[in-house]
Amino acid sequence: MLKAERHKYIMTKLIEDQKVVTTDLALALDLSEDTIRRDLNELDSKKQLEKVYGGAVQVKEKPSNVFDIAITAEEQKKQIVSKALSLLHDDQVIIMSGGSTNLVFAKLIPANLKATIYTYSLPIAMQLSQHPNIDLIFIGGKMQKNAMVTIGMDVIQVVSKIKADICFIGASSINIKQGLTEVGYEISIVKKAMIEASDRVVSMFASNKLNTKMPHGVCDLTQLDTIVTELDPEDEKLDEYRKSGVFIL
Repeated sequence: MLKAERHKYIMTKLIEDQKVVTTDLALALDLSEDTIRRDLNELDSKKQLEKVYGGAVQVKEKPSNVFDIAITAEEQKKQIVSKALSLLHDDQVIIMSGGSTNLVFAKLIPANLKATIYTYSLPIAMQLSQHPNIDLIFIGGKMQKNAMVTIGMDVIQVVSKIKADICFIGASSINIKQGLTEVGYEISIVKKAMIEASDRVVSMFASNKLNTKMPHGVCDLTQLDTIVTELDPEDEKLDEYRKSGVFIL
């Protein structure tokens, strides 16, 4: 297959699935992973896609307004987070991690909810700054620019002193044996501190993150109280998670 044909195939798959995985492309095209990586690097240099760990995603359009952040698969994420709105009530102390699913959740928090919310995510803080009844505390520290979240000991020290009723924690990956895992070490440490500081832990994520793993552990499944996906709670894909004792919305 000619390089131009490979690139066309990759871009078609990217449009269909919003992301591509290096190993899947190599298998589908009967090529080495090194060849696929070179193709992805070349397409990335042309700004036709964005190379990420293990594959590539669509190039995000930069919004014209700082409050208008582009979110991929937003309708699916609305379906996920709408299930979790029932977990909110007045006077809660809440911690929220970063991530696009939590950002959609922040957008849908009812205007009449009165609560205190801590977050180290700049996009979520900007979104919640428009909420009329939220007492918002943004946790400052070193900014991880690609994710627009703060990291480091300053963040961990603040989080460790919080007594939260509930935390909403994003998930890069989840599986039965390792539980939640993260691509970045520093983010994994902040999330561990969030879990320790909270009475209840809720993780919201799309089902394509089930049975996947990243290099850095966050917590075992036993430390999660609730997981929320777009799937029906009785879906067979969730059977092993249900057996672990975690509640599924």
